[in-house]
Amino acid sequence: MNFDALHYPHPSRRTAVYARKGMVATSHPLAAAAGLQVLQQGGNAIDAAVATAAALTVVEPTSNGIGSDSFAIVWHKGQMYGLNGSGVAPAGLSLEELSRRGHQEMPKFGWMPVTVPGTPRAWADLVERFGKLPLRQVLDPAISLARDGHPVSPIAAKYWAVAANRFASTLQGPEFEHWFKTFTFDGRAPKPGETFSSPGHARTLELIGESGAKAFYEGELADAIDRFARETGGLITKADLAAHTSDWVTPVSVDYRGYDVWELPPNGQGIVALMALNILKGYDFSNMDDRERTHLQLEALKLAFEDGRRHIADPRQADIPLAELLSDAHAQQQRARIGDQALLPDPGAPVLGGTVYLATADGEGNMVSYIQSNYMGFGSGVVVPGTGIALQNRGHNFSMDPNHKNALAPGKRPYHTIIPGFLTKDGQPIGPFGVMGGFMQPQGHVQVMMNTIDFGMNPQAALDAPRWQWMEDRRVTIEGSYGDEVVEDLRARGHEVEIASDAGGFGRGQIIWRTDEGNLVGGTEPRTDGTIAAW
Repeated sequence: MNFDALHYPHPSRRTAVYARKGMVATSHPLAAAAGLQVLQQGGNAIDAAVATAAALTVVEPTSNGIGSDSFAIVWHKGQMYGLNGSGVAPAGLSLEELSRRGHQEMPKFGWMPVTVPGTPRAWADLVERFGKLPLRQVLDPAISLARDGHPVSPIAAKYWAVAANRFASTLQGPEFEHWFKTFTFDGRAPKPGETFSSPGHARTLELIGESGAKAFYEGELADAIDRFARETGGLITKADLAAHTSDWVTPVSVDYRGYDVWELPPNGQGIVALMALNILKGYDFSNMDDRERTHLQLEALKLAFEDGRRHIADPRQADIPLAELLSDAHAQQQRARIGDQALLPDPGAPVLGGTVYLATADGEGNMVSYIQSNYMGFGSGVVVPGTGIALQNRGHNFSMDPNHKNALAPGKRPYHTIIPGFLTKDGQPIGPFGVMGGFMQPQGHVQVMMNTIDFGMNPQAALDAPRWQWMEDRRVTIEGSYGDEVVEDLRARGHEVEIASDAGGFGRGQIIWRTDEGNLVGGTEPRTDGTIAAW
């Protein structure tokens, strides 16, 4: 048969999925199946999250990889935990070194934006602290997908082709050679349904599983990364890798109409969503039409981003006034700035990204909100030979202003776009949620939370609803399913509205809620290859 896997001429509908023993929601069916497989082998939601995350490095390398960073919010045995699995700038990477190499700004690709990958350590730490199965067993499904091959999904193939075309015209040099050898067929991206395998990726996952990630930070894989960096002009060393640790952190929250919405503290941008919700809870949306509601949401997000771009940085090296930023008094001050016309805030253009998000839950009450990302799709374009390790380019988010809180410095974490979310009420878990996609993420979090809490939507409907996205200045993109009345009203208020022809820029979300009866109900993103595996 000859058909186009990216052409869907007729409207389609997804419904909320219910289950009792376990659930995995993510952007790829095979990754969700990997998580479900581990659940059915006796693992819990934490094991399933790591299994799914590892599988996503294989089946969706367009957004993440073994060289990624990751963050998680875990609900385990009645308590909430936060994990910051992001890495730091190498000891040799500094503003002075960039200048010495002739860079006035951080390059997007190559070795300069590469920071220490945190994902392998995060997997090991999560499983060691909360899991029920050995890490090697948890990674087995991903290892099989990499070794035996898998048919490439439609949306992954779409963005794979975009990356291959972009890299072919922009990436030159020995450090990029192995990206093409690893991820293309003689320079061509795989097509939907075409089998892709990566034996080097499988071997790397085996080493991580057998060593509890030590091979990546201290052993054979660390040696390979160090050696390739020295051969091709990189700055990351084995010492940088060996010094890396995950941080267990305390999630932060705001009360939104009786629900507690949780995010991780900086260096991630989760507080942007919380600040926006704090502003928006001062309005009564029950009798407000879509036109005014959308205007107010946009204005609140712009003001929250203004604060975020000013303050979000590595909290170990910068003073971040979290309590003040999340206070009702600050929200009231910001709310007073909102009028009938579009504001022109001063945070500059937010940053772009490429990310995967997943949510898991089990029959014991454990739940995980997990996010993992290389950034800008495949990341830096640097792939370590024979390993399948595509290195992230998270360092691109550092400020080049030496006086900024987020200024590049050795051993420092950059401003991070990826944010897992979690919802509770009266101290009890409702469940994990997230919307990936660079600076769209806090915007997606706000829209999904309002759809859920203000407008009573089920998790699937909350994700199906049309989305808007603030781009920069007064520029806004909006999905075509919004009505003309909303678009014209926004334009009359001074917003520069563009109707988007491609839904890919509006993020990809997943939700799992626990019902009052203890059952699970989930929704998955219709804008991608998303699916829910349920048991």
